[in-house]
Amino acid sequence: MKLIKIDKYTVMYSSNKFYPRIWLKKGKKWIGQLIFKPNGVKLPKDRKSGDSFNLYYHMEEYPNAIDLLRNEKPMYLLWVGSSGENGIKTTDEIVGKKD
Repeated sequence: MKLIKIDKYTVMYSSNKFYPRIWLKKGKKWIGQLIFKPNGVKLPKDRKSGDSFNLYYHMEEYPNAIDLLRNEKPMYLLWVGSSGENGIKTTDEIVGKKD
């Protein structure tokens, strides 16, 4: 299992054949991307490409992912494996905490 802190992100909405993505960065290094495919299609398995991770979601999950990245700190990329539970996550939060 890998847990990598996310320092920055970049949103990419391409034209043509590319799906919307959120690129994740730690320091100056790209650590992965969240790739959003149309709702209802079968998602490919998450995969590792070199030192980077590709995690697949349906478009309906985009608002949740971007909300976490915008509003939570710290955020981490969790990688268990192509058949495991991968994702982005927060750290433990105090119940009832008000900002």
